[in-house]
Amino acid sequence: MTKPVTPQITADIIIEMPMLDDRPIILIERKYEPYGWAIPGGFVEVGETIATAARREALEETSLEVDLDVLLGIYSDPARDPRGHTACAVFIGNASGKPVAADDAKDIALFDPFQIDVELAFDHRQIVEDYCDYRRDGIIKLPK
Repeated sequence: MTKPVTPQITADIIIEMPMLDDRPIILIERKYEPYGWAIPGGFVEVGETIATAARREALEETSLEVDLDVLLGIYSDPARDPRGHTACAVFIGNASGKPVAADDAKDIALFDPFQIDVELAFDHRQIVEDYCDYRRDGIIKLPK
């Protein structure tokens, strides 16, 4: 039997900073293509769970240890990543401390998720909109 060709698995994490007013989220500015601001995350490595990958990527890119709270959804549009087809589990988590850009993050900043005025990479604009809906309504909607 031939091995199936499947999308690569990724994990992203919307990191809330609940100790700060208005619970901002962390975005990183990507150092490598595709450029733009993004939700911290990356590829799942062989031998690790998706949740472990989300926490690892958050630590590598933001220098923060993150607790996972909710699975927001799975995003798998074949066009979501110009480098190739990925399926991404997006978590919502929380952290405290001072985020520091590291690994493949060129810069890092806190944003009000309801008023992001920078170019977002991948399908992260849609993901942030889904997150804002969840924050407003408390209901997780299936990705389109």
